[in-house]
Amino acid sequence: MNKSRRDFIKKTALSYALLSGIPILKIDDMFQENSDNADLSIIVGKDPFHSTKKAIEIIGGIRKFISKGDKVVIKPNIGWARTPEQAADTNPFVIKAIIELCQEAGAASITVTDRSCQAAAICFSKSGIEDIAKKAGANVLIPSASNFVNVNLKGSNIKEASVLKTLIEADKLINVPIAKHHSLTKLTLGMKNWFGGMGGQRGTYHKNIHASIADMAAFFRPHLTVIDGYRILLRNGPIGGNLADVELKSTIIAGTDPIAADTLASQLFGISEKNIPHIMIGEKKGLGTTNINSLKIVKVSLT
Repeated sequence: MNKSRRDFIKKTALSYALLSGIPILKIDDMFQENSDNADLSIIVGKDPFHSTKKAIEIIGGIRKFISKGDKVVIKPNIGWARTPEQAADTNPFVIKAIIELCQEAGAASITVTDRSCQAAAICFSKSGIEDIAKKAGANVLIPSASNFVNVNLKGSNIKEASVLKTLIEADKLINVPIAKHHSLTKLTLGMKNWFGGMGGQRGTYHKNIHASIADMAAFFRPHLTVIDGYRILLRNGPIGGNLADVELKSTIIAGTDPIAADTLASQLFGISEKNIPHIMIGEKKGLGTTNINSLKIVKVSLT
């Protein structure tokens, strides 16, 4: 999102406060090699930390997104009291890599935050994100009621709502979801991760959930999306817990188009974006494209 759009959201929020299946290409059929400034990158490697840095390098490098003096907010999924091996929360080393890159770009502040579904202090600790983010030099915000503000999302399904103020006050917003199964929406990727930016009774958004997700995604609009597909949860999401439901994909995806990023990530599960209604609704809202064959996608395997 450009600065004028970000300023508009901030002003609006603060003032208001006071499917039929279609065959899909295999990822390996569409990527290019040895290229930079891609629209999307997909990195396969044993180390999620280095893979994340490479993924961002290929789409132009962190300075394409973060400027000196920026107030940066990183939004992982820290919804559940699970370890990284259980693949319910974003991998902490993906977060560490992004923090370091933002520091190199001269960010004035870096905050890592999310609204957890289970006891927040336990989720932030058990996920490994709190410890690694603090050691890397970021601020870690475990939200309280005072961190939320009422805004008008102007969505088709969500009008007035409570949102995490830190997200809308950011100069630059980075969305860092984990890719996993979800019992209500089939998958939870980048768009679905914005549930963690909402306050109040989030269960009310489960009615017409796909329209609600698209409304959230239209409101927040990150500058950068990095999808953690290092370990993916194939079943019993979003909570998980059973290691038998986890598959090691060793994959990181990065891009600026949230629809395209989710479209590409859905292929890790062998699912067409046509069968994920909120992705299709998001495209109709103008949030991005599912036509990833029209984009420059670069894949790199790290050894």
